[in-house]
Amino acid sequence: MGVVNVTPDSFSDGGRWFDAAGAVERGLSLLDEGADLLDVGGESTRPGAARVPVEEELARVLPVVEQLVAHGAVVSVDTTRAVVAAQAVDRGAVLVNDVSGGLADPDMASVVARTGAAYVAMHWRGHADVMDAHDAYDDVVAEVRRELAQRVAVLRGAGVRDEQVVLDPGLGFAKTGESNWPLLAHLPELVADGYPVLVGASRKRFLGHLMAGPDGTPAPPAARDDATAAVTALAAAAGVWAVRVHEVRASVAAVRVAARWRDAQQDVAGRATAGRATAEQTTGPTTQDATTRHATTGAAREGAR
Repeated sequence: MGVVNVTPDSFSDGGRWFDAAGAVERGLSLLDEGADLLDVGGESTRPGAARVPVEEELARVLPVVEQLVAHGAVVSVDTTRAVVAAQAVDRGAVLVNDVSGGLADPDMASVVARTGAAYVAMHWRGHADVMDAHDAYDDVVAEVRRELAQRVAVLRGAGVRDEQVVLDPGLGFAKTGESNWPLLAHLPELVADGYPVLVGASRKRFLGHLMAGPDGTPAPPAARDDATAAVTALAAAAGVWAVRVHEVRASVAAVRVAARWRDAQQDVAGRATAGRATAEQTTGPTTQDATTRHATTGAAREGAR
């Protein structure tokens, strides 16, 4: 997912493609680099950012969505407002990327249900001007999973189908630093919850701190792309659905490496399983082995329920 910021104040590239023509050109360039999906946003969610009037967000986003769709792009709209989501979908967007998971606008769930658009529900605890104050967790992985499950329950109650839903752990949102790493380390658990997972680590503060210089000064956003690609490789290997990135080319390569890595792991696992099956055909499992295996499988099924 390539980022198309139609904003003057985004933390990474605010103002570089603020006019519609420049934003469309940027989107088409990301497609050429291998992006599968373009995420168009008209309101910065950087820490401390103030909200823009809804009329301004509409004026920024809709022409870009419309023109990118006309060029054949698959487009998502990055918004927390139901009216912006509805109008963007009317102009051809197929996915709503809502960093608030529906908490910012109670009408969002009904718009998603009515339009049938795919919907990214991100973990969120407050708008950009207050979110850093909510970085307080006893167990960040368990709490993020629980709060995302609560959002899914609300979406279902509004008539949103499970197959529309994508989950995002919300890296950097109410997570200023160390809280991000456990979420990345436990991505397989989030994937195992059964929904496609989007990861948005691109150029975020915690990568800037990781890549800080000798004097401790965080690396600036544009110097975080190598670390972003590393996260992309690990996230793809963990089975996530997509990554949201500002620079696409390196992350496309990272995804390809991770896909080949996973294929190789599955080949090895398949050969090992085939080898065990051949051995059992030769010697046969003992009654005790078969009973133990059956009991373990049953317990696992009950745990999954």
